[in-house]
Amino acid sequence: MLNLESKKVVVKKSAEELFDYLNELQNLYGLMPESVERFEADNDTFLFGMKGMPDVRLLVEERQRPNLMRFKSASSKLDFTLQANIEAKDSASELHFTFTGNFNAMMRMMVERPLKNFIEDLASNAAKL
Repeated sequence: MLNLESKKVVVKKSAEELFDYLNELQNLYGLMPESVERFEADNDTFLFGMKGMPDVRLLVEERQRPNLMRFKSASSKLDFTLQANIEAKDSASELHFTFTGNFNAMMRMMVERPLKNFIEDLASNAAKL
């Protein structure tokens, strides 16, 4: 099992505003790292492709307004979830991402660093909202 967690960042939006922003999946493009070459979104899924890696499609697994959005891999070959955790802080909110994946040891070695960088980029870009 691979468990990764991004740093916690403060976003200058209320928890409800941040949740609504993330819930509009097209907005996730603004949080993606610069290395993302392809991005598509609809109401319940989004797909992104990064340089040198295969496209990944995620679908919304759970929404708990205003504190949680959980996505899971749409591929049966990859078993993982990506979760946005939101906590209200006065007129702002605190956000961090968690990634949980069920990978074999070889796959884990290959993906751990890029995935850690990916969720850190998501958090850093969210802090700029």
